[in-house]
Amino acid sequence: MKKDRVFAQKQTVITPFRFSREVAAVFDDMLVRSVPFYAEALKQQARMAKRFYQPGSQIYDLGCSHGNMGILLLDSFGADDFSMIAVDNSPPMIEKYRNRLKGKKGGDRIHLVCAGMTDIPVTNASVVIINLTLQFLPPEFRDALIEHIFKGLQPGGVLLLTEKTASRDGDMADLELEFYRQFKRENGYSELEISQKRDALEKVLIPEAVEDHEQRLTTAGFSRFNVWLKWFNFTSMLAVKA
Repeated sequence: MKKDRVFAQKQTVITPFRFSREVAAVFDDMLVRSVPFYAEALKQQARMAKRFYQPGSQIYDLGCSHGNMGILLLDSFGADDFSMIAVDNSPPMIEKYRNRLKGKKGGDRIHLVCAGMTDIPVTNASVVIINLTLQFLPPEFRDALIEHIFKGLQPGGVLLLTEKTASRDGDMADLELEFYRQFKRENGYSELEISQKRDALEKVLIPEAVEDHEQRLTTAGFSRFNVWLKWFNFTSMLAVKA
């Protein structure tokens, strides 16, 4: 696994974060060192995807990056059939995903699309997955996307959502950030790396409170909502269409 050194050197100008070829090359290391319980969250999502998948329907992975969820689903479903549309707007991520699928048994069940998540029609879906991606969409477009997903889901379908969140309580928000920065230090990131990446993500990654997500999902029509994993400012959620 290639080590993430994207922000290791002092930069005179901090450019907005993007999922470039440089980021794609070190993305696995970046995820493990930056997202608490990342592997566990994906493992359980893969299991839930199989649990809620309806034969003949579609799974959508919106913001699929380089395919960790897809690879897990191939293992989780095994010989059982499924169909997934995996979407990401980063050409280097899609290229890396496509290379990972080469020679992978059942890889033709995953259809890759290089596009924005708001550009894809969601239809005949039983499972939609959005991992750490809605937070990069401008807030004014989020309601419409969730409404579109709800309409495209079959009854009994689910949305699996993991996001970086922010408490509405200022003191709690500060506590979450304190413990998150400590997590990154313990995973080998320097103060310079933490600071420069924070600056690069400012106005690019805009987190919301868990309550905001729940309200949006409820307004869209989802009948059940559950936070099934939370670590300070990282939250994995499940929403079910009746």
